[in-house]
Amino acid sequence: MSSTPSVQLYTVRDAISADLQGAIARVADIGFTKVEPYAFVDRADEFEKAFAASGISAPSGHAPVIDSDDPARTFDAAAQLGIGTVIDPFIPSDRWQTADDAARIADRVNELQVQAAAVGLGFGYHNHQWEFANKVDGRSIYELFLDGLSPDVVLELDTYWSTVGGADTPELLRRLGDRVQFLHIKDGPVQGDIVTTLPGSDSALNVSDALVTAFSSQLPAGSGDVGVAAILEAAPYALRVVEFDGYAGDVFEGIAASFAWLAENDK
Repeated sequence: MSSTPSVQLYTVRDAISADLQGAIARVADIGFTKVEPYAFVDRADEFEKAFAASGISAPSGHAPVIDSDDPARTFDAAAQLGIGTVIDPFIPSDRWQTADDAARIADRVNELQVQAAAVGLGFGYHNHQWEFANKVDGRSIYELFLDGLSPDVVLELDTYWSTVGGADTPELLRRLGDRVQFLHIKDGPVQGDIVTTLPGSDSALNVSDALVTAFSSQLPAGSGDVGVAAILEAAPYALRVVEFDGYAGDVFEGIAASFAWLAENDK
């Protein structure tokens, strides 16, 4: 492992909404020194204060840039927070149906990577399950996306969702090598409702009751069906980013369990 793990703050979104600075402090108390903020643009000043107060850095951050008509605003906020790589977290399944869809998204991501690089930032994309489950002529739409992607684009592989979508995630990681700079690490079942229950097409933050129920089956690293150890071994230098989309128990206890498991098993 190249460094201590990060945590995607969407995991503790309820605590962030209630008390951003207090939530960051609780994350730091677990032992995290890195975080991956989401929707950080409008709250950049608050995040900046919270990071300073808790000694936290943010190597990466999630923001919906692909559909933005003002990417520079996001990149400015990222620079303010010391975020090195901006990652778009979500383009819904209905826009990943054809080879033309994959090419269109890849072209836009390539454009944004050039814009980000001009101001000293990296840019990348984060998957869910449908980029792997949706197929064109027997190939996943994610593979078609990669065909059109500049090698300078950063990949953040959500290893839970790639596995749910049917990928052999360790094999994929070995093939992609250092293009994958960030891994989302979570565990849980990889069959059942989690495969077929999709979010709305307008926002990753639009979560239906059915999806909340499916998300609540997610588990700390090492306690589900994903095979996290083999995934970590296949990408030794990618930054591990602990995440839950949902969690049935106390979410801070959940991320603490993942943190402890990684400390013990990710050597």
